[in-house]
Amino acid sequence: MAFRRRSKSYPFFSQEFLIQNHADIVFCLVVLILIGLMFEATAKTAFLFILPQYNTTAFSPDGEVSFYYYGWRDCVTIFFYVLIVIILHAVVQEYVLDKASRRLHLSKSKNTKFNESGQLCVFHSVSAAWSLYILVTEGYILHLSSLWENYPHVHLRFQVKFFYLFQLAYWFHTLPELYFQKVRKVRCCSVLLSFLTRVGLVLLFLQYLSEMGFHISRLFYFIDESHHKLFDMWALSFVFTRMVILTLTVLVVGFGLARVDSQGFDWEAGNFNISPISRLAVLLIVCLTQAWLLWRFIRFQLRRWREYRREHPAHKRPAAKLPLRTLKRDTGHHENGMIKAENGASPRTKKIKAP
Repeated sequence: MAFRRRSKSYPFFSQEFLIQNHADIVFCLVVLILIGLMFEATAKTAFLFILPQYNTTAFSPDGEVSFYYYGWRDCVTIFFYVLIVIILHAVVQEYVLDKASRRLHLSKSKNTKFNESGQLCVFHSVSAAWSLYILVTEGYILHLSSLWENYPHVHLRFQVKFFYLFQLAYWFHTLPELYFQKVRKVRCCSVLLSFLTRVGLVLLFLQYLSEMGFHISRLFYFIDESHHKLFDMWALSFVFTRMVILTLTVLVVGFGLARVDSQGFDWEAGNFNISPISRLAVLLIVCLTQAWLLWRFIRFQLRRWREYRREHPAHKRPAAKLPLRTLKRDTGHHENGMIKAENGASPRTKKIKAP
């Protein structure tokens, strides 16, 4: 990763040079954009990279409120925050995960999984806390009907739009990271594109909370393999999360959108609430996604169960019984309550108990 002293140097702009110094190069680009804010001629262009675009002002009982909607200029903002995420990725890897892995002395395969879980644990914890803060401040948790009221939810608050921009930036940053880190494993993010941004916040919060539990369990397992019981707790939370997501989707899409006033198709307004068939299609997509996740979960649990049975067989071979040794006693006679041997020798005397 970047920010590390290396003894071996590569030619400029070679593949190895870009892989080893990609975070430093990205940091220079970010500094160049920030310097553009200092000059009047370039400040307007620099703001396109930093701030969300397409804002509008609306009047409410509390006063003027700024709302944001989407557009093509958001791609420039997403590009800037992709650079920011790459830098944060390198910082976490260099100053946290690499130091921890060197102390744990993990194997190469475990080290790769440890770094992956460490990065995703940081992202999921930050995203879960961020989405929970938005849900509480916007009042979506206390009033479930607000999840489908005033559909379509095209106009967003600043914190809501910035949250979605950051989510897109993180998942887009995984594409260059696959090249920089030479990783072959790809993770995808499914985004709800039917302008149900409020429901999307709740679903992302639940999903990130479940994923955070998995990666925390895996980190503790790499630290000490006796902490495998945390996976059982995560398994219960995973199944519970799937059930809550399905229930919430049926409630909002199946019942909530069927009662809103805006029925029909309007591309400019972002209204896709056409008919019960369209709502059924959305429900089918969500159900198939959750079924696929459950199938992967069941396969993972079966693999863990087989590995556990292989390492701890249930039927152990019984220990071989030792043959009983027969004790041979010398016959003798009794005299004055004492046992006397036939040959007259009595090295050990023993009294006979009275009846």
